[in-house]
Amino acid sequence: MTESTPEDTMSDTTRTTTRVRRAYEQFLSGVTPPDGAVRALVRESWARSMHKGVDAAPEASPDGMSDSEFSVYRAEHRLTSVRPLIRSLLLDDIVDAGVVVAVTDRDGRLMWVDGDRSTRNAAAAINFVEGTVWSEDSVGTNAPGLALSLDRGVQIIGPEHYAGPVQKWNCTAAPVHDPATGEVIGAIDVTGGQAAAAPFALAAVRSVVAAVERELRSTAVDLSVDRPLTSRLTVLGSDPEWRSPGRQSKVLSRRHAEILLLLHLNPDGLSTDRLASLLSDDELGSVTVRAEISRLRRDIGDVVSSRPYRLVGDLSSDVSDLREAILAGRLTRAVTILGRGGLLADSIAPGVADLFDEFREDLRSAVFASGDVLALHAWASSPHGHDDVFAWTTLRDHLPSGHPDAAIAAGRVRLLNRRFGV
Repeated sequence: MTESTPEDTMSDTTRTTTRVRRAYEQFLSGVTPPDGAVRALVRESWARSMHKGVDAAPEASPDGMSDSEFSVYRAEHRLTSVRPLIRSLLLDDIVDAGVVVAVTDRDGRLMWVDGDRSTRNAAAAINFVEGTVWSEDSVGTNAPGLALSLDRGVQIIGPEHYAGPVQKWNCTAAPVHDPATGEVIGAIDVTGGQAAAAPFALAAVRSVVAAVERELRSTAVDLSVDRPLTSRLTVLGSDPEWRSPGRQSKVLSRRHAEILLLLHLNPDGLSTDRLASLLSDDELGSVTVRAEISRLRRDIGDVVSSRPYRLVGDLSSDVSDLREAILAGRLTRAVTILGRGGLLADSIAPGVADLFDEFREDLRSAVFASGDVLALHAWASSPHGHDDVFAWTTLRDHLPSGHPDAAIAAGRVRLLNRRFGV
């Protein structure tokens, strides 16, 4: 028996590539390729692509989704949680093999494209980048698109691709299923040079898909059930923001943030007059309040009901995070959440200013009552405890003799006593 050599294998590959390329040119010119010139799976995909009017030199598109919308969509997608597993099982061992590993959603949108920089840059030349759609309907015959449409593992070699610019590439992909329902939720793809065309590539991708589906099953996540629709209000950072489920964050005006915060912390609702008094020491008219509510609804949606004004739907916030941390005794965490105070510290609305005083005093009292040196140090080092003589004195007294922070605390006590004439 004659043993095959690498040269024989290379020669066979070249002959196959030449035969498929000739069949592709015949197909585009309207001539039916001879039997055996190309795989039936590929020929049928070419036919579907032509029938649907796919350009033989297309450019994958982002499908109208903005960068920020895509970022939110990707972060919330079901497969994002298993991306580290995909990388560790598939990419780490082949990162230097001239390939990229892509994870798509069920529509063929590339959510993640990982690999070495040079290969990713080369793939970008054919627009194989995150956010673009690589369904069969969009760019014709390709592995991730076919894997999704046929619900099976697929390997597409060079000229088997329908789009001419992609024919220098090889790709292997397999669909990922919801373990609870069997629904296709995306695909895992390897695209690149010879490594993506190797016989083991499809087996490797299928193996990773199986591991991903086991991981999804083991975490007991039923992907057929919608996640709770909870909006998020952030007011302790540099700019107040509102984020609705599945949508990008929106920076709020100070007044709108004040309204949302007051309604959030008064779940039973507020009358027009009561809300007005919490927003301003001046006599804020009911017409002005109603106008602000109207503008707020226009900006972020119908999230406020009337008579009394009350938030609609579930809402979480960094202020509620702060309250929970104080109550749970996670005081160092609470100091971190409060930060500089954000809207609470800057607002002149009476209701919000009162909230800031209450939260700050609750946290300060809890820190002193705890006797926790780490919490004391966090508070004294924060903007709110920076000039707090009692905080620095308590910290000094709680630190053991010889501790490096004891001298700092003692020095700060002397400085503050001089500054305030004590």
